[in-house]
Amino acid sequence: MINKSTIQLLRIPFSFFLMPVYWFALSITDHINWNRAILVFVLLHAILYPSSNGFNSYNDRDTESIGGVANPMKPTKQLYYLSLIMDVIGFILSFFISPIFAACFLFFIICSRLYSWRGLRLKKYPIIGYLLVIVNQGSLMFFAIAHGVSSNFTTETPFLLILAAGLLIGGFYPITQIYQHIQDKKDGVKTISILLGKKGTFIFCGILYLLAFCTLFTYFREVDQLQNFWITQLFFVPVVLYFINWMLQVWKNPDEANFKKTMRMVWLASTCTNLAFLTLLILNYFG
Repeated sequence: MINKSTIQLLRIPFSFFLMPVYWFALSITDHINWNRAILVFVLLHAILYPSSNGFNSYNDRDTESIGGVANPMKPTKQLYYLSLIMDVIGFILSFFISPIFAACFLFFIICSRLYSWRGLRLKKYPIIGYLLVIVNQGSLMFFAIAHGVSSNFTTETPFLLILAAGLLIGGFYPITQIYQHIQDKKDGVKTISILLGKKGTFIFCGILYLLAFCTLFTYFREVDQLQNFWITQLFFVPVVLYFINWMLQVWKNPDEANFKKTMRMVWLASTCTNLAFLTLLILNYFG
């Protein structure tokens, strides 16, 4: 029987926060193989991301709030072994997509383990850890998804879109760390958010999002689809308003950078971004 702590620390709902990359990739794919698209979705959001979360939680052994979990339970060896089993199953199933997708899948597993594993623990290095996250969760997965769901197994994904996917994750990730500074310091981890400070985290994330929007604008202008860019921007209005309001609160009182308000920001940003790219998918594929 799977323990309650194991189920909790797989943090399956956290996959929702990474789901925008999936809908983004589908929204720009002209000819989708829907059977493979479903399998890719399951492999990433039900296997790869949860197993990565589980391995990370097993190594971190957090006693305070972590992403998506207010009161984390104590991890057991079961969580460790289950994460390994999920990795093996996912990697084997990924070959049903393609060898290239399987290679991306394995690379993500290796990087996420090196990120968390106590023997190396790349997450304690702010720049390396940050780049590892945005490249893997953003750019690599965007390429892998676009390749895996396309009817012709394309490997010619536009660089601007790969860059935009990385920038979107890059503008999102530091905010998820902003309430964990004390906990991370106790664990010997210096995150990008600690390096930047709370004020600097907001400024940095704002700049990254601006760069992501500029990249998307450039791409959609080049392919004569600027209407798609403006459609996505409509969905980001609530995110920008909340972001600015919360930023001003934190600048007045650093204690406002807490778990509750961070999760509100994360859920709002993820929901709006998912809806933005899902809308593009519907308009482009079914419109």
